[in-house]
Amino acid sequence: MSAAGTAAAETPAASGTDGSGSASASSAAGAAETSAKAAASADGAAAEPAPEVKKTSKAGRNLPAAIGVALLLGAAIIVSLFTVRYLFIGIIAIAIAVGTFEFAGVLRRVADIRVAMIPVLVGGQAMIWLAWPFGREGALTAFVLTVLACLLWRLPGGAKGYLRDISASTFAAAYLPLFAAFAAMLVPPADGVGRVLTFLIGVVASDTGGYIAGVLGGKHPMAPTISPKKTWEGFAGSVIGGIVAGALTVSLLLDGHVWQGVVFGVAIVLTATLGDLVESLIKRDLGVKDMGTLLPGHGGIMDRLDSLLPSAVVSWLLLSAFVPV
Repeated sequence: MSAAGTAAAETPAASGTDGSGSASASSAAGAAETSAKAAASADGAAAEPAPEVKKTSKAGRNLPAAIGVALLLGAAIIVSLFTVRYLFIGIIAIAIAVGTFEFAGVLRRVADIRVAMIPVLVGGQAMIWLAWPFGREGALTAFVLTVLACLLWRLPGGAKGYLRDISASTFAAAYLPLFAAFAAMLVPPADGVGRVLTFLIGVVASDTGGYIAGVLGGKHPMAPTISPKKTWEGFAGSVIGGIVAGALTVSLLLDGHVWQGVVFGVAIVLTATLGDLVESLIKRDLGVKDMGTLLPGHGGIMDRLDSLLPSAVVSWLLLSAFVPV
């Protein structure tokens, strides 16, 4: 063994009692220092104020911004209807074009699904504007031609994802412009302003009644896995709002019967609720909160069209039956 190794081996024995005492003292000092640091840390933590917890509005959104945007949109619609009512079709066309961009953008960004944008945009505008002079025949013809154009447009992209992209393109063409074309078909009759207002007031009353009742007394979730904030109490508020709005608008604006307005109001509540749930399910499937950010307090255009689009179809069908042109 080397001298250094011998020295190292003998050091503890040579230290004897003094070495042990020194180690014990060192350990005790270290423990005391650690305890002191822990106590200081605890005191510091206690002295520091707890981080402020942000309180989220029970309404679930920026209510002043949402109200302001809703008032601006409502004013634009009212002005168009009471000046040149066909301007309302232009508002529909712009909203659908923006909504199509939002929807296609989310699909591409989140799921790499590529909507055939040019055919859907051009065909969508054709559906809306052809519904003005040619009614449902014009809208349906434009829809069929749009689907054919999507099939052709996607061919150069190859087989990978072809069915997925065509399905998304067809869904976008049906859900957005085709449904919206039924709102455009409410405009041309002589009482078109009354028909459009009956449709819009019914949807707004349903949404507002459900929103207020849900915020104030919503306790029982209606579809917790789809839209956790939607409650049966809110749905009851929607039914009340829809029935009152339907009875008043159909009888006063269109000279229909009160019972027809009640049926209309209930139908609008069902379709508006369905539209809301469908879009919630789509957003859940895609993993997004909103379809866009264009409208403060609301999200995107698509987030405001959800209850309007299916309700437009039912409004046209029921009003055509109850109050024939």
